[in-house]
Amino acid sequence: MADSGDGPDSTTSGKDVRNRVSDGPVTDPGTVTKSLEASNNAFHGPRAKLEAKSGALKKANRYRSRSLSASSTDSYSSGMRSSSDEEDVSPREKLQKTEKGFADFCVRNINQYAFGRREIEIAEQEMPGIMALRKRAADDKPLKNAKIVGCTHINAQTAVLVETLVQLGAQVRWAACNIYSTQNEVAAALAHANYPIFAWRGETEEDFWWCIDKCVAAENWQPNMILDDGGDATHLMLKKYPSMFKMIQGIVEESVTGVHRLYQLSKAGKLSVPAMNVNDSVTKTKFDNLYSCRESIIDSLKRSTDVMFGGKQVVICGYGEVGKGCCQALKGLGCIVYITEIDPICALQASMDGFRVVKLNEVIRNVDIVITATGNKNVVTREHMDKMKNGSVVCNMGHSNTEIDINSLRTPDLTWEKVRSQVDHVIWPDGKRIVLLAEGRLVNLSCSSIPSFVVSITAATQALALIELFNAPQGRYKSDVYLLPKKMDEYVASLHLPTFDAHLTELTDEQAKYMGLNKAGPFKPNYYRY
Repeated sequence: MADSGDGPDSTTSGKDVRNRVSDGPVTDPGTVTKSLEASNNAFHGPRAKLEAKSGALKKANRYRSRSLSASSTDSYSSGMRSSSDEEDVSPREKLQKTEKGFADFCVRNINQYAFGRREIEIAEQEMPGIMALRKRAADDKPLKNAKIVGCTHINAQTAVLVETLVQLGAQVRWAACNIYSTQNEVAAALAHANYPIFAWRGETEEDFWWCIDKCVAAENWQPNMILDDGGDATHLMLKKYPSMFKMIQGIVEESVTGVHRLYQLSKAGKLSVPAMNVNDSVTKTKFDNLYSCRESIIDSLKRSTDVMFGGKQVVICGYGEVGKGCCQALKGLGCIVYITEIDPICALQASMDGFRVVKLNEVIRNVDIVITATGNKNVVTREHMDKMKNGSVVCNMGHSNTEIDINSLRTPDLTWEKVRSQVDHVIWPDGKRIVLLAEGRLVNLSCSSIPSFVVSITAATQALALIELFNAPQGRYKSDVYLLPKKMDEYVASLHLPTFDAHLTELTDEQAKYMGLNKAGPFKPNYYRY
């Protein structure tokens, strides 16, 4: 599964959040700001500047707002919590400080910190694994002297990971990997606790790269570890600060997109530091991708569209772990589910699970919901969307925003109508409209939330990978991409078993000898497929 790798577009207006924003790596981070300002003047003129300053989300003859109904207001307040992405003033233009005078942060509103702290406390109750790891390793400080640049989704669950890393001895600077998934109140809570956080919901493309840059390059700061989700921090540092990148001891990457980029760097001989691929660890793949998406796809669609699932025809592009989780959930609620696949093994799995495998063009005129989960680009094109019936819902469950060709919808003949936060109607000249969620970005983190328990598993995996790379003796890891050791995968799973009052059976000496295993594990060879 691949990602397009497109960087910031030099024709993108830096202050209009409706403009195209790419999740791909930068082509030249150092020129982002100037090119954005120049393009704003050249392509949009004074009118664009006026609209950007007012914060209006309107485009002449192409974009109009719609007042919220009572039901949509309720859905918005429950789905988006207290995050305010409608404020006019950019956080970069505000001068904010905590009561203690700490100002090394940039968030939407620092005064939201109390509410964010309560969100974090709620998440801690549902994240037993990472909390147990925090308690067990706090005295040893295995991350003492680690200076970590983090670029992940910023929500209550991530905050628990950030505070765990600090309690284990690390120093951190953190930015968001997605412009729509940040919980503003949680970012405020972390900033109030004196953590350098640079993120807010609804960043522009220029803001996005500026925030990452603020985490990488700071006074008296030389990072030695990177925790990435999508590869953006890694790419920016490699592109803009190559000498700083050579000082990195290790990279931990958790997404399909980011891992793909790491393997590309390694193949090209440009990866000069060891990297840990936690995306393909068993605990992450099965729990974050399969079990989490099985629940969060329903949550995000319900909150954003209030749709009834029974009898709906749904096509899911991709039958990997994410696609499997989405299919299970939608089938369970009575949907008629179709699958598109390029891989014959995944296609055979889908067929054996009772799903019909089709080409997208075969069903696009009849389906009610289209969900992408491939990690690829242009999976759903303008040609497909032209054929969709009125009222069809289109969304993406993959990390990258390249799966749905959103740019093809930004043409003068189509009208964009904002229905509620992260929900747009795209209207064709004949009156047909499709419902587009989160502008093609990760729908479960943009339109709802994900289960804290699942994030606990991923967070514990990430923390252990950081500890392993940071403390590994010189020579253990070369400049390549590695999988998380099986023993650590099993340890992460064991941290979460007490929640279910689960009791493991122990091998006898005779059984262990017969199987050729250590009684303490690992219990499966690396080639075993769970």
